[in-house]
Amino acid sequence: MLPKTQFIFSYLSHNLKSTPTNPFISFQTKPISSLKVVWRKDYKLDQAIEIDKRYRLCARVVKEVLNEPGQVIPLRYLEKRRERMGLTVKVRTFLTKNPGLFTSYYDKIKPKTQPVKFIRVSDQLKDFLEEEERVYGENEHWIMSKLCKLLMMSKDKVLSVDKLVHVKREFGFPNDFLVNLVPKYPQYFRLVGCPGEGQSFLELVSWEPEFAKSVIERRAEEESRLTGIRVRPNFHVKLPSGFFLRKEMREWVRDWMELDYVSPYEDVSQLDQASREMEKRTVGVFHELLSLSLHKRVPVPILGKFSDEYRFSNAFSSVFTRHSGIFYMSLKGGIKTAMLREAYKGDKLIDRDPLLQIKDKFAELLEEGWRVRAEQLRHHREAVNKDMEMMAMKNVEYDKHAFDE
Repeated sequence: MLPKTQFIFSYLSHNLKSTPTNPFISFQTKPISSLKVVWRKDYKLDQAIEIDKRYRLCARVVKEVLNEPGQVIPLRYLEKRRERMGLTVKVRTFLTKNPGLFTSYYDKIKPKTQPVKFIRVSDQLKDFLEEEERVYGENEHWIMSKLCKLLMMSKDKVLSVDKLVHVKREFGFPNDFLVNLVPKYPQYFRLVGCPGEGQSFLELVSWEPEFAKSVIERRAEEESRLTGIRVRPNFHVKLPSGFFLRKEMREWVRDWMELDYVSPYEDVSQLDQASREMEKRTVGVFHELLSLSLHKRVPVPILGKFSDEYRFSNAFSSVFTRHSGIFYMSLKGGIKTAMLREAYKGDKLIDRDPLLQIKDKFAELLEEGWRVRAEQLRHHREAVNKDMEMMAMKNVEYDKHAFDE
């Protein structure tokens, strides 16, 4: 059985075909920054993002209500935030289409005012929130290790709290991770400053060797154990169907793949930013970041916020098209999103994070509401059709009676 790296090189030799007249590829051989591969749309990976769109929209509305005192809000106040939440329909219409999330009641905003409609979380949503807490608790070690890994990859082993809060949804951190998780692990984390009151940072207190192995290194170790053959850590290349590279680019990719893997946890302060080795390390960091993310994808602007901490160049996003067999950069929704190809089969995510149980539970809640609504609409249509049939029968009888007279 071929070691995995040999398989990859064999794949490149046979499948990265040279086509001098191919209109999709243009590049120069030097330097690295000028090696360009023209972006090509991957419909299946774009569809993976589209599938989650409705769930993400519902989650934004839920978050808006949960952040309110007492987790209740007047309907008209929520309506004013419609644009911010990304709703394209009125809030009342959204609530009708997504039953099960909230219940409504009437109350006064102020003592001497008329009662207005309020909404609050439903019993089903409360059950989901309890289940969410349970899943977070069961996976606390995994969440802690993710946070350690993000710090260990950074050049100074410190990250801005504001930036970490900004990416919590991408990596599956609970909303209260700074308050309830970080203080539990003083051997790993030190919070400097006060979040919300000026600049604050999260520092790594001690290096954990267990966390300093990347997904790629662990995969190589596992393959070596199973095959009995030493497998070098390297990237899996999964070119999209119909994708071709010209000869020079194919040779550059092959030579680049033969370079030793540079772990994202290594100190690379001595490497030249424009070197092939630094390119190898940068690809390794992006691969690890995407592997740690919930959906194995992260919006490019969010990754860009960490350019200084992870030593990304100003033109870092070109990495995703230059290495199209490893990554895909989706433009779905007008936002550039970096995706890890190996994590998907078609439009399905096959490399699933254990924290995705939370999304699965939320999806069940939504889908049950949609099923109930569909059933209600069906009964309504049946009732309308029955009424129309009865009216038609009465009209026929009336016409017959009038004719007889």
